[in-house]
Amino acid sequence: MKRLNRKKTIDIVKELDAFPKVPESYVVTSAFGGTVSLIVFLIMALLTISEFLVYQDSWMKYEYEVDSDFTSKLKIKIDITVAMKCERVGADVLDIAGTVIASKELKYDPVSFEPSPQGKMWYQILQQIQNRLTDERSLQDVLFKSALKGYFSDPVPRNDSASDFQNACRIHGQIYVSKVAGNFHITLGKPIDTIRGHAHFASLIKTEVYNFSHRIDYLSFGNDVPGHINPLDGTEKIALDQNMLFQYFITVVPTKLHTSDVSVDMHQFSVTERERVVSHKKGSRDVSGIFVKYKLSPLMVRVSEEHMPLSVFLVRLCGIVGGIFSTSDLLHRLIGYFVDVICCRFKLGANQSNEVLPD
Repeated sequence: MKRLNRKKTIDIVKELDAFPKVPESYVVTSAFGGTVSLIVFLIMALLTISEFLVYQDSWMKYEYEVDSDFTSKLKIKIDITVAMKCERVGADVLDIAGTVIASKELKYDPVSFEPSPQGKMWYQILQQIQNRLTDERSLQDVLFKSALKGYFSDPVPRNDSASDFQNACRIHGQIYVSKVAGNFHITLGKPIDTIRGHAHFASLIKTEVYNFSHRIDYLSFGNDVPGHINPLDGTEKIALDQNMLFQYFITVVPTKLHTSDVSVDMHQFSVTERERVVSHKKGSRDVSGIFVKYKLSPLMVRVSEEHMPLSVFLVRLCGIVGGIFSTSDLLHRLIGYFVDVICCRFKLGANQSNEVLPD
């Protein structure tokens, strides 16, 4: 009884076959049909491989929301080399709330303004990447995907101990500030706090030693993300006059980065640069120096890496296979129909000419 039931089940399945088999006696093989089949399978293999590569790839999705974190501190990491001796310059931060963070948290190291050969090569590579980032914004997605993998995350190569000509000052360190607009500045003289406000003591420094040529090795806001390149990294400015004013207007945007490898809170920023000569004879009230004025954006960017779901990949793959089979079969039928029509006309014309000829 069980065997009979199994045979009935197999017969039912055969009857429900959606693709009925054509007897081999009804099938006509040809060289043209075999060529078409080879071309079809080749195209199918190429499209399947390309679809698999698309499935392995990912893209970055950007979403925007309001930043509700106003109580935490924001870290500013600084590494700037100024072409003046350390005893002649001072740096600190002053925000709109009147809070002054003195330069005690920053380190002043006498160095040579001319970088080492290894450092020059590092700056050239970094500037090339900055130029590509300016021209091709999609390159930023590649940097996001490679975050925390160590690409270009090493500090600037230095060999300051071997240089005897130390004509510059490297100002570096990190400062924690409130999440409000502020002004980080490097100007002549050491910072002092007075009853009237904040000032820099520079009365004993001669005017002919002014030289605010500088190089920004690193300037970031928020957490350190190895592999992320900030817009001002590798920037070098040469002062054409002793009373030069360099200004950088920065908008800091909080960013939450989520990729397949890492999830980190970071801060991106955009910058606008301005430089000019300060002339007190023309009524200018500005002070020579380097001023980085920053403000925080109220919006937060959420960047996430997304992949194609497996179900979508399978559906697309089935669509490719089925579409190629249907299209190739339709083209094969049409080409065969036109060939038959043309051949029939030639045969018909030949037969008629044979009938007209006399015996």
